[in-house]
Amino acid sequence: MSTMFADTLLIVFISVCTALLAEGITWVLVYRTDKYKRLKAEVEKQSKKLEKKKETITESAGRQQKKKIERQEEKLKNNNRDLSMVRMKSMFAIGFCFTALMGMFNSIFDGRVVAKLPFTPLSYIQGLSHRNLLGDDTTDCSFIFLYILCTMSIRQLSKGRKEKSGFSIPAIIASLLFTSAFWHCCCC
Repeated sequence: MSTMFADTLLIVFISVCTALLAEGITWVLVYRTDKYKRLKAEVEKQSKKLEKKKETITESAGRQQKKKIERQEEKLKNNNRDLSMVRMKSMFAIGFCFTALMGMFNSIFDGRVVAKLPFTPLSYIQGLSHRNLLGDDTTDCSFIFLYILCTMSIRQLSKGRKEKSGFSIPAIIASLLFTSAFWHCCCC
């Protein structure tokens, strides 16, 4: 097995592991907390209630009816803001972890061609796809570009997860199979 193929598989594995780490951090800091569960239930309840009120309101409704709806919308907006704030702490933790991990992985793969792209990237992307690589072959792929592509595909495939636990293992496995098959075609 060539070194480039081994590096490609390692980067796909790293992408899957970091996606799992992000989901784990999010689950610990957000999804399992009582505050998140309470706010989420409240937002869902208020959304349904507001939807029903909007359906029953007629055009000739009085100002009082419209004011009630406005108050409900304001309450819903405040709860959504609170829900975003609960999620924010997980975003900071994930950002901190990934900044540290990216520095480590960049130093490990610095200057190494990890894959051969089946296309020539657009000129404004070549700085990222050919980052820290020697030579003029723009189809050479750097760690950061492959990592970003893998991570984007994993997140896209698991975008609809949001189950109770916050994990979607089948989507991550499907993504792993897809990206490894894709990059196997590129490396061989």
